[in-house]
Amino acid sequence: MQQNGNVRIGVYICHCGANIASTVKVDEVRQFISSAPGVVVARDYKFMCSDPGQDLIRNDIAQLGLNRVVVAACSPLMHELTFRNAAAKAGLNRYLVQIANIREHCSWIHDDARMATQKAKALVLAAVRRVALHQPLEPLRAPVNPNVLVVGGGIAGIQAALELAEAGHTVYLVEREPSIGGRMGVFDKTFPTLDCAACILTPKMVSVGHRPNIKLLTLSEVTGVSGYIGNFKVRVRRYARYVDETKCTGCGQCWNVCPATRVPRNRTIWLGKQVVKRVTS
Repeated sequence: MQQNGNVRIGVYICHCGANIASTVKVDEVRQFISSAPGVVVARDYKFMCSDPGQDLIRNDIAQLGLNRVVVAACSPLMHELTFRNAAAKAGLNRYLVQIANIREHCSWIHDDARMATQKAKALVLAAVRRVALHQPLEPLRAPVNPNVLVVGGGIAGIQAALELAEAGHTVYLVEREPSIGGRMGVFDKTFPTLDCAACILTPKMVSVGHRPNIKLLTLSEVTGVSGYIGNFKVRVRRYARYVDETKCTGCGQCWNVCPATRVPRNRTIWLGKQVVKRVTS
């Protein structure tokens, strides 16, 4: 492992009341990590996320010249931002803070204190070695494209498109079939209320056509996605439909003279086990 020779790391281990300390031997973890390369100070505290706990970090950054911080506590989803902000207030780049989750990953899932403590040591040591390689970062601002792509024009895609359009977004609804509706369009009833499927679906299909901010792309497929969150670029292939969409009324009469394979080719109506009618188009 290559690391900067000027790395000065502070490690802070949280008891989280009894959440961590009841299973993990916090003192043992602190003593173990205090001798790790680059570690200048290792401390433990009852609640590191509290104001006194954050003051420990800020004071050590100022007084000991720390340029990296590791906090062994709960999930980063809970308090990563808390500890990053504490470091930033002390003048340390917020991205030079690393969280080791020894609550959800150790104390909450292990009954054996010895094994949980060994695992906590490994997680904290891994965090120390990782933070030594961190580089300071700066947040950037980038323009965000508010348009939304919905892939699939079934009932779920239709509902998503309608709600997004209602919220003011421009929506591109891509469907590979000639028409939206999906599987629900071939059902008679819907579970569990046994309501008429078409009675629910068709008003929504019509509503899609009436919304000016829903761009419907039928007979189309997504062939590529590039970019990043907020600025994606999507490549959509639209297949030939051989009709003038501005004049089409959807009457279906063109099927009678279309040289291509007609859809549907075969249709059979059953009454129990008896064929009532068989249609070949």
